[in-house]
Amino acid sequence: MIELSWQTYMLRLRHVFRISQGARSEAPLILTSIRYGGKEGVGEGSLPPLYGESWDTATQFLQKVNLSQFKDPFDTETILSYVDQVAPGNQAVKTSIDMALHDLVGKLLNIPVHAYFGLAAKRLPTSMTIGIDTPEEMARKAQKYASFKYLKIKLGTDNDKAMIEAIRKVAGQPLFIDANQGWKDREKALDFIHWLKEQNTVFIEQPMLKTNKQDNAWLTERSPLPIIGDEGVQRLADLREASSIYHGINIKLMKSTGLREGFKMAVTAKALGMKVMLGCMSETSCAISAAAQLGALADWVDLDGNLDVENDPYQGPRIENGELVLAPLPGVGVEGRPVSQTK
Repeated sequence: MIELSWQTYMLRLRHVFRISQGARSEAPLILTSIRYGGKEGVGEGSLPPLYGESWDTATQFLQKVNLSQFKDPFDTETILSYVDQVAPGNQAVKTSIDMALHDLVGKLLNIPVHAYFGLAAKRLPTSMTIGIDTPEEMARKAQKYASFKYLKIKLGTDNDKAMIEAIRKVAGQPLFIDANQGWKDREKALDFIHWLKEQNTVFIEQPMLKTNKQDNAWLTERSPLPIIGDEGVQRLADLREASSIYHGINIKLMKSTGLREGFKMAVTAKALGMKVMLGCMSETSCAISAAAQLGALADWVDLDGNLDVENDPYQGPRIENGELVLAPLPGVGVEGRPVSQTK
């Protein structure tokens, strides 16, 4: 019998993390476990308020899920299709089930998840994210992250240019720029993108409001840099329209409902001629390692959500010379067990 269990967990960040949509110093998680045949798979859902999920919504969803009706954990398509139909939305908690199921399958087969999907393991040069702060503090962090091959800079304020100028005085790595929907004027945004190209920028992520499809598409048509959809691209069904709005997509497991759909999104995006980025939220090493299993399909990787965490209960991938290196473990590639917490 397949057994599902879960617990709440509050992830504590070492620093306040700010983007154009708000700030946080902690992140509520739901941690799941699926047991079968003497093996246990683990997963997690990160529940930032921005996406409307919480401990309460996650718990209410999980209480409706009955995995004991399934006899074969390898029938992932049927199981996860059922989970998706339990209730609309709830992407992050659905991800936690998907992740735990794939971890279980990998452990039962004694192979890593990337091999289950027919993918090779790759060392992944990941960016390190610098949240919105004073230009001086952002420059200090850029110096601290000198070993990373890319820096991801959060923008979307009236002070964006000063932030980049301060960073460029101390750091020369290529930049991933993420406005988090913070830019309002497409003409000004285009002018700024031309300037950012001169600053050795690789791409621009979600420049304008996700609902402003016309202006995002206008920018994509004219931009000298790739425009990547993040908030504007959630799941597989969004890709057909997204291909006419953006150059590429940022796949986050917490949006896509997990590895199964994330894999399909990456393959479909490539078939549509789009670029693929792998991203994350504030997460433990479990979710970061799970996303990295799809690394062979990515053009760019931003999997740093566990690097500013005080209480990561898992051990898995390591950072070596700015590259994420998967642990040689079956499943999603982590060891450890979270300490029980209460709300």
